[in-house]
Amino acid sequence: MTALVLLAAGAFLAAWGSWRGYLSARAAMLPLVRQGDPTRTLVDASRPVQDRTRVRVMARHVVLAVGWLSVAMYGLFLVTVGAQALP
Repeated sequence: MTALVLLAAGAFLAAWGSWRGYLSARAAMLPLVRQGDPTRTLVDASRPVQDRTRVRVMARHVVLAVGWLSVAMYGLFLVTVGAQALP
């Protein structure tokens, strides 16, 4: 019974973490692809790199993507533990 719970929870975490990690990685690329407002782009260009809006948004989404992918990896770990516990 415990093995089946581990398998189900692990499969769910792996699927959900992978999907959310993909969405966060896709959102991280969005500020780099689109042009944006020309005036805001000029204002951001005068700021240091760490203070630019696009860089902060991209960094936030990259951190979220790595976090969700670590959740997916933990789900895969649960699946392997559950598979080993099966008779």
